[in-house]
Amino acid sequence: MDSFEDIFDSSLKLEEAHYQEGYKEGYTHGIETGREEARQVGLKTGFETGEELGFYKGCVDVWNSAIRIDPTRFSARVQKGIKQMEELIGKYPVTDPENESVQEIMDALRLKFRVIRAALGVKLEYDVPSRAEIGGAKHMWNKMLACGKVYISESRNRAALESIERAAKLFPETALVNKFVDVTYNRVGYTVVSKLTSKASQDLCPLKGAVFAIVKAALETINFELHSGTHPRLGVVDHICFHPLAHTSLDQAALIAKSLAADIGSELQVPAYLYGAASEGGRLLASIRRELGYFKPNFGDIQWFGGTKSESLPLKPDAGPIKVSPTKGVILIGATNWVDNYNVPMFSTDIAAVRRIAKKVSERGGGLPSVQAMGLAHDDGVTEVACNLLEPSKVGGDRVQLEVERLAKEEGLSVGKGYFTDLSRDKIIERYQKLISF
Repeated sequence: MDSFEDIFDSSLKLEEAHYQEGYKEGYTHGIETGREEARQVGLKTGFETGEELGFYKGCVDVWNSAIRIDPTRFSARVQKGIKQMEELIGKYPVTDPENESVQEIMDALRLKFRVIRAALGVKLEYDVPSRAEIGGAKHMWNKMLACGKVYISESRNRAALESIERAAKLFPETALVNKFVDVTYNRVGYTVVSKLTSKASQDLCPLKGAVFAIVKAALETINFELHSGTHPRLGVVDHICFHPLAHTSLDQAALIAKSLAADIGSELQVPAYLYGAASEGGRLLASIRRELGYFKPNFGDIQWFGGTKSESLPLKPDAGPIKVSPTKGVILIGATNWVDNYNVPMFSTDIAAVRRIAKKVSERGGGLPSVQAMGLAHDDGVTEVACNLLEPSKVGGDRVQLEVERLAKEEGLSVGKGYFTDLSRDKIIERYQKLISF
């Protein structure tokens, strides 16, 4: 009996020894692999940041050289903006990438650059490297991809935005490929991209999971009653739109939108409205917004402040409660083919004139087909004609720019160079390729 027990104990000890040996080898390998992956990600991120920072510094250097040659070349307002950009570049903590001010400085640089570019009326923008420059894998294009654009009614609460972005990064097959911040509008737009599979259920869809996590984090950290800005909005998470990208159909994007709306309505108790391919009859986003009072400022003539004053809704939601929480608001969720957002600065505070131009530019006002537009107050004496280009391959930013310039001339207003609030469809795919290893 003793010998049998000795053999049994020896077997157990041998198994334990092999287990410990395997564990140590696996742990060591994991550490080495993780360190190498982290180094590669750090190199990519650092390169991208350094490249963009260098672009802005190059612009400032050229502009300062022009000023030294001719001090009257630029207006006092433009020269002040250039000086502020120079100061922001000098403050950037190049040797301390974990510094909390990194994102704040970069966002301020991007905003100042857009204002100066608009004032100078030049076609100048920082662009991500092309696919050829990246040297990416061609097989990526065989993957099914879709994206969700998520618009949050907040841009000034850094802790809230950090919480939202952390939530989005919990899904390894998804990536935040673009973030557009506008402090005056008090609004942030996130573009989230993910691979899809043809057989996976919507409950296992990583894109839906990431967007749901963003919505949940936003509702937990932002109080809609305290929100104010010059851009209209209906809720903490104002609007989400899913777009098919590579090898994905609009119907697949619509399924994600409908599943997400059901989850937000039932689990987060927020009224959700569907539009586009996700809705019965293909309801338009603008028509739902109009019924909900989206286009009417509630604080003076240019500002939206606080949430709804009534719990009742003039339009029955597709999912969620029939009453609205003033701290959360409502959410609009849709699926459409690709849409470009293009804003044209107007150097005037005459908001009535800018709104007349916006109406004449839009299809609804008898203007350009597939264009929606509204006039909004922006910053430093600047207003904007903010446009949705529903069919950008037919009517793009250049055509909108020319039409706004023509109408502004009739009103006696000065126009700056417009800008897109997101990357193009192709660049979205390229950036996702850089961020995700296939």
